[in-house]
Amino acid sequence: MSYEQKTTHCSFSTYVDEKQGWEMRDHRNYKAFKLADDLCIFIYVATRDFPREEIYGLTSQLRRAAVSVVSNFVEGCGRHTEADFLRFLDISFGSIREVEYQVSLAKRLGYLSDPQLSNLEAKLDEAIKVLRGLIVSMRS
Repeated sequence: MSYEQKTTHCSFSTYVDEKQGWEMRDHRNYKAFKLADDLCIFIYVATRDFPREEIYGLTSQLRRAAVSVVSNFVEGCGRHTEADFLRFLDISFGSIREVEYQVSLAKRLGYLSDPQLSNLEAKLDEAIKVLRGLIVSMRS
């Protein structure tokens, strides 16, 4: 399957599949994706230092939620309609709120150092704001 890259009216790249006659958004061109992806990597690194007994608990849950944010965003970009894309953005937003709670839990349990926590909270806040902004702009 060959794809031709083009730019849409809203300056996000899409892939056009001439054979199938549909376009797919390119997730790599969205700031919300880039921030969520960076957050996911940061969470994987930060959770390496969590207690061993949390490997199947909070460590796993936090990592899975972070991956879910990015994965649902990417899956939504591969959907045919804007309504489907928006539905997956909503799922992604639910997952990022889950990450937000789990980070607060890790903080209260003392699993994150002050520098880690500061960086993580800043990355999380920005990712939430940008993803929320994208959702709101698509609804208006």
